[in-house]
Amino acid sequence: MNTNNYRITNISEQLEAEFGKHGTPERAKFDEEAYAFYTSQILLDARKNAKLTQGELAERIGADKAYISRIEKGITVPSVATFYRIVNALGLAVELHPAGFNR
Repeated sequence: MNTNNYRITNISEQLEAEFGKHGTPERAKFDEEAYAFYTSQILLDARKNAKLTQGELAERIGADKAYISRIEKGITVPSVATFYRIVNALGLAVELHPAGFNR
């Protein structure tokens, strides 16, 4: 007999209840903030894996350390051009493919 009290949660339903349905201003704001945080964590991890300081990365892209810090905290979302400069400075590549594409 399983006596745990775990409950399976439908994340989509939970997000709708807390932030509204897709297309609402509240949900759009949440999605934008979540994307900024996700992107910031990817860039932070990539910088650390490249063994670069924020200052070194900033120098490579012609920015200042505080700007890199704001990006990594999810406070600032870099422009597409800046994002690609960061990606290139970290020795990474961006791959675009159709939605639903499986490798």
